[in-house]
Amino acid sequence: MKALAIDFGGTHATCGLVEDRVLLAHETIDTNSAKSIGAVLPRIRDTCRGLMHGRGLSPGDIAGIAIGFAALVDSRVNRVLSTDGKYEDVKDVDLAKWLHENVGLPARIENDARMALLGECYAGAARGFTDVVMMTLGTGIGGVAMIEGKLLHGKHAQAGCLGGHIPAVFNGRPCACGAVGCAEAEASGWSLPLIVRDWPGARDSVLSRYSNVGFKELFEEAASGDKVAVAIRDRCLNIWAATAVGLVHAYDPEMIVIGGGVMKSADVIVPYLESYVHKFAWTPWGKVQVCAAKMGNNAVLMGAVPVLSQDISATE
Repeated sequence: MKALAIDFGGTHATCGLVEDRVLLAHETIDTNSAKSIGAVLPRIRDTCRGLMHGRGLSPGDIAGIAIGFAALVDSRVNRVLSTDGKYEDVKDVDLAKWLHENVGLPARIENDARMALLGECYAGAARGFTDVVMMTLGTGIGGVAMIEGKLLHGKHAQAGCLGGHIPAVFNGRPCACGAVGCAEAEASGWSLPLIVRDWPGARDSVLSRYSNVGFKELFEEAASGDKVAVAIRDRCLNIWAATAVGLVHAYDPEMIVIGGGVMKSADVIVPYLESYVHKFAWTPWGKVQVCAAKMGNNAVLMGAVPVLSQDISATE
């Protein structure tokens, strides 16, 4: 099966052309400055058309478009229900209809973390597993769960996909969701500059030289021995690890897959989270495997085939 896939992240949108378990081509669009979904859709249309034309394909050669959106999504009705402040107008747009009219293909919409887990189960680290939790660490923190081969959705489409909004600090930082102390508010890409700004001694740290510090800079400066960077990095690791234990207790997985842009530092993150989970998770049956996503930033794209085929177990 050939399919188009769109990964709508917090600061970018990636369009890809996949065939079964192979990513044939992809292109990333910077959407950081975009204020509305309406401003991005024409670029999405042109990119999708370009990917097809580049391979000499027409809409008749493609099964459809699968869209992974960083928001609350009800895939049963093909709608984005709520966003975290980005693309607020998307709730008023029928994305599937727009893409069908402008690209000529049927479209299905899913939460991006759920679609990434499908990609990892279909072609990546979780292939062959049916009970899996995935955490995506990037601009935000995504969480998604699969139990006995089925993605959790729940009555209101929220089940399993709010891992980043599990409270980590009961009196912590304000979160974009309206709560306080969420894991995302305490250790995500969007909150990191605010954390650095407020950290004691930050003015004397090399981190103060960056206009908008990210996890790449944080891990690099921590590796170089900057004391503030080390302290903030270690706190983020602990927030992520405690969240992972919460997800284990909630969903009883055999494996936790860690993905997202932060995984450029997987050699530090995975061993730390694995050690923490093995030490603190209550799993008398055995040890939960903790591993890095194999599909990397392409996990969402690789979920296109199982999304379109409705084979949500994706483990064959």
